[in-house]
Amino acid sequence: MSIFRNRREFLALTGAAAGAIALTACGGGGAGGDERSAGGDKGGQPRRGGRFRALFTGGGEQETLDPHAESLAIDMARTKALFDRLVELDAGMAPVPRLAEKWEANADATVWRFTLRKATFHDGKPLTPEDVLFTFARILDPKATSHFAQGLLSVIDLKKSRAVGGNVVEVALKRPGAEFPALLGTLGTAVVSSRYADPAKPVGTGAFRLTSFQAGRSFVAERFDDHWDGGAYVDELRILSADADARGNALRAGEAEFGYEMTPTFARTAQSDASVRILAAKGSTAHALVMKCDQEPFDDPDVTLAFKLLADREKLVQVVLAGQGVVGNDMFGKGYQYYPEDVPQRTRDVAEARALLKKAGVLNKTLSIYTSSVANGFVEAATLFAEQAADAGLRIKVTTGAAETYFKDQLTKGVMGSHRSGAMTIPNYLNDRLLSTSPFNASAWRRKDFDAAFAKAQATTDEAERTELYHGLQRTVHDEGGLLVWGHPDWLNAVSSRVRGMEAAPPNTMNSARFDKVWLA
Repeated sequence: MSIFRNRREFLALTGAAAGAIALTACGGGGAGGDERSAGGDKGGQPRRGGRFRALFTGGGEQETLDPHAESLAIDMARTKALFDRLVELDAGMAPVPRLAEKWEANADATVWRFTLRKATFHDGKPLTPEDVLFTFARILDPKATSHFAQGLLSVIDLKKSRAVGGNVVEVALKRPGAEFPALLGTLGTAVVSSRYADPAKPVGTGAFRLTSFQAGRSFVAERFDDHWDGGAYVDELRILSADADARGNALRAGEAEFGYEMTPTFARTAQSDASVRILAAKGSTAHALVMKCDQEPFDDPDVTLAFKLLADREKLVQVVLAGQGVVGNDMFGKGYQYYPEDVPQRTRDVAEARALLKKAGVLNKTLSIYTSSVANGFVEAATLFAEQAADAGLRIKVTTGAAETYFKDQLTKGVMGSHRSGAMTIPNYLNDRLLSTSPFNASAWRRKDFDAAFAKAQATTDEAERTELYHGLQRTVHDEGGLLVWGHPDWLNAVSSRVRGMEAAPPNTMNSARFDKVWLA
């Protein structure tokens, strides 16, 4: 059900009621003829003006403007509009400059220097190294338990970090960190002003400046003309809450310009709809089944391998993802930096799986998959895999849990479970999910040799050597881990056919849900 109580309320919030659809970007007052690139879209040169309405799944009263407490996609979109990070991640999960023009490290990667570009906050003050140091201190404040990046940035030694001149910040680390710039491109790392005190009054350097915000309802912002990257094209940005069906209907009716995370079904039907265009980032997320390696029968590597051999990955992609994705190979991060492309694709081998299961004495046991409707495709994938496992004589039942608490419950319930991950760097995925101390280690994969190899990779400054170390970690997970990555779904967003300047991009990357470069034809 849509978060809006009725259609009139939706139209009022989107500005489409009472003849208020003033969306043409070529009208009076705009700076037509601006020569900046619009990312290769057809339709002429970018033009200023108009209102842009973007729809996301809402989070009710849990939504926030605090850029360091963001957790929902709708929060992240507002953060990207109002703030900037020092570093962003490109489509391959490699770090690229934003507020930091460049960076360099000392020989052992324990000290990093970031040169800041000339940028201005919404209150007219220039960006300084002190703002960056204040940002790190705010993120790492032990009293702020909601700050998402606190764990990732705990490697920073604040007492030894300092400003160097007017535009360089020197960040000292507690241990070598060759991947430190990539950490600054992750969730919850936006730079705030040292004068920032009230999340309801954001002071950022972003391309938009806040006009109004109602948690669970609406967000309105205006173009910030002094933005260091030239400012947005549209005059006004509205970010609104709506469920998947409402997002699709609004796009088709001309009541919105952007819909975030659309379903494969909508993407199929939209192919014949001239009013809507699908932006599909191919294979940019991951769907998997996890097997808990600390419990029977998955404490036996032969059993985890047998389950991987039972998966008909092509059928899972075709049925569960409606063909909107690519098959997985039991490793996270297909196509990203540090993914070993030379590992042969694992294929289905029911006879070999049956032999391994018989040897382990598992065929006469009933196992269960713990899943939930919390994510599209979870229940369907678990059900289909149970059918596929039956081909080897294995009995698997599907058990569903509460969507509201699934990802927390999964850590303690069942021996198998449904799993997905959005886009992130491979080092961050390994850190969050596959170390002995990882907070989200759903496969209970705990090996001291793996932990030590990961620490060595993080401390290795030679890129070729570091790459090979990460490749080795990924191969170990592929061969021995409890991760059955069966598919990489396409990331599906949708825009009105009038939208220019937007491209398909994996979630959590620089160009995902980025609205400062969009314009309306």
